[in-house]
Amino acid sequence: MGQNAELQARHKAAVTQGVGTKGIYAARAENAELWDVEGKRYIDFAAGIAVNNTGHRHPKVMAAVAEQANNFTHTCFHVAPYESYVALAERLNKIAPVEGPAKTMLVTTGAEAVENAIKIARIATGRSAVISFAGAFHGRTMMAMGLTGKVVPYKKGFGPFPADIYHAPFPYEYAGVTSADALAGLQHLLAADVDPERVAAFVIEPVQGEGGFVPAPHDFLRELRAIADKHNILLIVDEVQAGMARTGKMFGIEHAGVKADIVTMAKGLAGGFPLSAVVGRAELMDAAHPGGLGGTYAGNPIAVAAAGAVLDIIDEENLCERAAHIGETITTRLKDVASRQGMEAIGDIRGPGAMIAFELVKDRDTKDPDAALAAAVVAEAEKRGLILLVCGTRFNVVRILPPLTTPDAILQEGIGILEEAIEAAVSSSSQSVAAAS
Repeated sequence: MGQNAELQARHKAAVTQGVGTKGIYAARAENAELWDVEGKRYIDFAAGIAVNNTGHRHPKVMAAVAEQANNFTHTCFHVAPYESYVALAERLNKIAPVEGPAKTMLVTTGAEAVENAIKIARIATGRSAVISFAGAFHGRTMMAMGLTGKVVPYKKGFGPFPADIYHAPFPYEYAGVTSADALAGLQHLLAADVDPERVAAFVIEPVQGEGGFVPAPHDFLRELRAIADKHNILLIVDEVQAGMARTGKMFGIEHAGVKADIVTMAKGLAGGFPLSAVVGRAELMDAAHPGGLGGTYAGNPIAVAAAGAVLDIIDEENLCERAAHIGETITTRLKDVASRQGMEAIGDIRGPGAMIAFELVKDRDTKDPDAALAAAVVAEAEKRGLILLVCGTRFNVVRILPPLTTPDAILQEGIGILEEAIEAAVSSSSQSVAAAS
């Protein structure tokens, strides 16, 4: 029995099955490469689910962490605050896509950032209702699950969820939902289900993550901003996965030229260390009373040091431009593959910057989802040494999230493996269909 199999057996005996995993047990990683406990090398096109935008163990991140660890690892910011938290807040306030002066609070996870954004919106507006969108993913805590618009595996069996949460349609043009359709659905919601004068906030991802890497059309985001302004509703933009240069801009919402009232960020913020942030208009962020916000590990100094290094790296290594280059390289190759005879299973290729996905279907006309083929592509890639992930409410979307620091040679190697995996999975699927008929 190999080491991976041995660890899987121990894992099954010791860890709840609710914590879903792959069968790759990591031993070490460097930039865009990862080696398992048996020494097998993988190219990592998952990046810890968009956490390692600056790659595994970037030297500047590791140096910042080591320096901070030599000073102190935890005091609790509520007990003995530290300058690095303040300095990071100052930097985030300058770059966040919000109108006017901003203020920041630091927490630990994306879900925690979303929860605090809702708390701030409610106390600032005196309203309780919140509207999110179909297909959304905002986290696994109870409020965040309530906001999430994907039942399996995140919500199934875990209800009831907090009250006063509503879901509006999200524009998903490939699936037949236009911006006009989604806006009409939102207006119907405001007329039929919840008085807009009771709505504290809209919460939206500029590019849906778990929902299938579906970008919100720019016209939709601009109209949503206008509706929010008309009814004095706050616009909370969830940049947990789309932020930190992933889409070719520092924040995904910037592509639409729209300003948020509150922004949540996490994942790529601290280069592999747990840190999240809520950044918003100063008058909103100050609505909560002292002691009303925070947490024991909120703004951990090790993670804060890592985040400072990440922001330096994004600027010094031009990672927004690099994300655009990576995305264009991958998209061009995928379009070439999709144009070939026999590759009609690739129904759609989408995503800004290096937040790329392709949707697999049984028929390009009906667009019936092919979740089995998506799983097969990921499995074939893994056999060949490439880590990929599936997403989408119908589990038929393969997402591609290389570190933005991936060297060109490794990027091309990974794309080559991806192409081989698609060809092998499609061939196997075609043979299965032929045998069944």
